[in-house]
Amino acid sequence: MPQYFGKLPTTNQAWTTVSNVKAVSWENNIVNFDCGDSRLTISVLTPNLIRVRFAPTGEFMPRRSWAVTLDDTEWAITPFAVRETEATVEIETEQIRVCVQREKCRIACFDKANRPFAQDAEMGMGWRMGAVAGWKEIAADEHFYGFGERTGFLDKLSEVKTNWTTDALDYDSLTDEMYQAIPFFMALRPQVSYGIFFNTTFWSQFDIGAEQPGIWKMETRGGELDYYIIYGPEPAQILETYTQLTGRMPLPPKWALGYHQCRWSYESESVVRELAKEFRQRRIPCDVIHLDIDYMRGYRVFTWSPQRFANAAKLISDLAEDGFKTVTIIDPGVKYEPEGNYHVFDQGIENDYFVRKADGTLFHGYVWPEKAVFPDFLRPDVSNWWADLHKSLTDIGVAGIWNDMNEPAINDRPFGDDGEKIWFPLDAPQGGRGAEGQGSRGAEENLSTSTHIEVHNLYGLMMAKACYEGLQRHRSSERSFVLTRSGYAGVQRWSSVWMGDNQSLWEHLEMSLPMLCNMGLSGVGFVGCDIGGFAGNATAELFARWMQVGMLYPLMRAHSAMSTARHEPWVFGDRVENICREYINLRYQLLPYIYCLFWEAATTGAPILRPLLYHFPNDPKTYSLYDQVLLGASLMAAPIYRPGVEHRAVYLPAGTWYDWWSGDRYEGPIHILAHAPLERMPLYVRSGAIVPMQPVRQYVDEAPLDQIRLRIWPGNNEYQLFEDDGQTSKYQDNNFSLTNIRVFTQAKQTVVEIAARVGKWTPPTREVIVELVGVGEQRFQDDGKLHSLQF
Repeated sequence: MPQYFGKLPTTNQAWTTVSNVKAVSWENNIVNFDCGDSRLTISVLTPNLIRVRFAPTGEFMPRRSWAVTLDDTEWAITPFAVRETEATVEIETEQIRVCVQREKCRIACFDKANRPFAQDAEMGMGWRMGAVAGWKEIAADEHFYGFGERTGFLDKLSEVKTNWTTDALDYDSLTDEMYQAIPFFMALRPQVSYGIFFNTTFWSQFDIGAEQPGIWKMETRGGELDYYIIYGPEPAQILETYTQLTGRMPLPPKWALGYHQCRWSYESESVVRELAKEFRQRRIPCDVIHLDIDYMRGYRVFTWSPQRFANAAKLISDLAEDGFKTVTIIDPGVKYEPEGNYHVFDQGIENDYFVRKADGTLFHGYVWPEKAVFPDFLRPDVSNWWADLHKSLTDIGVAGIWNDMNEPAINDRPFGDDGEKIWFPLDAPQGGRGAEGQGSRGAEENLSTSTHIEVHNLYGLMMAKACYEGLQRHRSSERSFVLTRSGYAGVQRWSSVWMGDNQSLWEHLEMSLPMLCNMGLSGVGFVGCDIGGFAGNATAELFARWMQVGMLYPLMRAHSAMSTARHEPWVFGDRVENICREYINLRYQLLPYIYCLFWEAATTGAPILRPLLYHFPNDPKTYSLYDQVLLGASLMAAPIYRPGVEHRAVYLPAGTWYDWWSGDRYEGPIHILAHAPLERMPLYVRSGAIVPMQPVRQYVDEAPLDQIRLRIWPGNNEYQLFEDDGQTSKYQDNNFSLTNIRVFTQAKQTVVEIAARVGKWTPPTREVIVELVGVGEQRFQDDGKLHSLQF
């Protein structure tokens, strides 16, 4: 075997593969396969969802899935048939057939047209010391998406993806481990797609044909193989089932969909007040100002600097009067400060809330406050305590929390020194204690103690969960906003996510689109990247182009690092300021449309920002198309992401498309050359699109919505307009309204039919403007009744 120069020869330990099936039995929804010393079970959960578990020792671990919301026994009963032959055992639902070969216990799935998918390769399943793995075939023309937070292009064929949360500072297109670890992907080819959720919190890895072309492998350092197969046949169905399995996002407050301004750091009360004043005087809409670590007293979490933020409550109150919500950062590292009269440290020590090593000594590392200790969020009592600490912030008006450094990001020496990144010792015990009064299954599940090797990937997720529950408890009359850097599968239930510390580089602008699309295809819809780049200095041109793209991000936040130039919209001169204002204005005009996409995500798991393959899964031209994106089903953008470029190729899939700006019409599939001077991001609309819009506001709740415009393009389509108060959780008690809107052609006329509004919520008095783009518009006072308009 050839070796790299200077490397010693290595020999990998051989894999032991599973024996033949010796006996088969089934009870309820579980089919059991006895393979000698090892055991396989297949659970039928829905017609398109099965769970596969393989235990090399024959003994399964207790259920410890922190990501999965439903136990196998909690799914509705799904009818299925079992057929045995001499060579195979077949399990069939109304959508798929699962065939298990008795020899070597290999699994293959088939759709109703007998097309195979998720088919075991020759190796099938195997194990060796410290690892268990499964191998499956890559079908011809199959492409791979999702994998959570990933750099590089959209399709991950021929790549290796490791699931281990890491502070990925200075990441680039070749970075593997990232801040988020979401062991889920979907595979797509014409007519067939399927998803795999690898149900392991241990270190795990996907090899998508890198080691063996034509074979993908999943490997975990846990003791068993546990994964779910979700049949499509298209991405939308996969995500609907996957988010039924791992949960869906709650509906955020509408203000969180507005523009967010952030910097490390707006270091004093006077700087923040001046920032807010600039936004309002310049008529640039903004809803949220974020405060980074320098608002604290010496980086102690849940404190305020007595010099720089002497009257935080007054500041937050004044900002609120001017329409700004305040979001504060919170890190998990608690300053180690015996006899320092620091309540967070004192309470944590008194109640033994911090992570300890296996020998019982307190673990410490170094973060912003230098020597720090870390709460064990796996323990319900610690999670409750942490949740309640947020009351000191919510009581003075803080409306959202930004969780950072929660991979966890720790150094072995103070940040000012050249240190090494570390994490908790892998044998450090976590979880297990303090579940008194916790009645949920999730709390009972956490009663047993784990070690860090199993729950490392959960640290950010459990911190975000504690934060979410604290805000729910202490801002119970309003929805709150939570943002996290680290997380695991199911993080969408607790928090929005941003892509960490990117850079002010054109490559990072380009990379943001596939990163966010793959997050959306992993069940996490409320996502964003730092507009302008966090590290380094954006040029005027880069910032203008990034603001255009940022208008599309579900989370629209600009952020920049200490020691870089300021990145507010007005610092680059009048031309760029006008571009930023125009695209932030467009964002606010589109908020009714975007808000409906959030409702769709909350109810079906659909992504908000989508790659074209999501709606055109049988068009192979979309499979590698990473630099065009759909905002919902109707709007498609083809941004510019290179300096000096004013034209670009755009692919328009099958159907009729219209240029948003000029109204020009195109019949797809077609490639066109789009003109894109600095002021223009190419933007297109599908025929029949129904896009609800509102007048520009300087912040979401500036004034009641007294006018709504329905921009409609000729064609045939149906649309459902969701509306509620945008602030409270009353929508969970059905306090919202739905309006069905149809557009169709009838006797050379275009008809727009707006059905009677359904639901408990009534909008304020308003005018409805129905604009058939390129034809004309009609108006009426919204009375909630049926209106049929002819053009």
